[in-house]
Amino acid sequence: MPRLDQILARNLGLSRREVTRLIRSGAVEDVQGGRLRDGKMLIELSELPMDLIVHGALVGLREHAHVMLHKPVGVVTSRADPHLPTALALLEGAPLLPLLRAVGRLDLDAAGLLLWTTDTPLVHALTHPKRAVPREYHVALAREFTPPALDDEGRIAVTLADGTRPRIVELTGLAEAERHPALLMLDGTAALARVVLLDGAYHEVKRIFAALDSHVLCLARVAHAGLRLPDSLGPGEWIELETLA
Repeated sequence: MPRLDQILARNLGLSRREVTRLIRSGAVEDVQGGRLRDGKMLIELSELPMDLIVHGALVGLREHAHVMLHKPVGVVTSRADPHLPTALALLEGAPLLPLLRAVGRLDLDAAGLLLWTTDTPLVHALTHPKRAVPREYHVALAREFTPPALDDEGRIAVTLADGTRPRIVELTGLAEAERHPALLMLDGTAALARVVLLDGAYHEVKRIFAALDSHVLCLARVAHAGLRLPDSLGPGEWIELETLA
């Protein structure tokens, strides 16, 4: 069970010593106006999120934060990059920003749903191959793809150039009317596709369509772990989520 000073330090991005001075100065109040002067006061996790007043401003306290970002093309998933804009920089104003971690990655030239959380075990749970968490992509192709073969059990069987076989749940053509707005229609686009995978290996979507005699021009992740990117969430915009589980 966390203490008040721990929760405040986590949410305000302050050291424990700075929070102690803040509390002793009388700057921390509950929403009824009562001053909170005991930093060791235990906070039930069931009480979170909780609103407090700090220096007259309303502050929402959380144990964890979860965010959905519409990552645009041209932005890297890395927390810092000396040359390129980062997805993290787009999360200005997000709760617990310094503690947020991306759930998986999207390449520089990929767009779409990118989840963030402060819950490290949840990051592993949603990205580890053994958990078989589905990820859905819409893809713009330079040419039509060869329909994939099926194995003896009726599952999609695509063997990549390195000999590996990705776990593909669905792989179909995509009508223009069904295309998610996150997928850019670049010059030269000749076909659209939809693919649902249980893995997130490096350049996996691109390698799948290369094995099917096509070439990916652009791709967008539109769903991950049962969460779908809202059509109304524009590139670079984010929303807070109550949970990712």
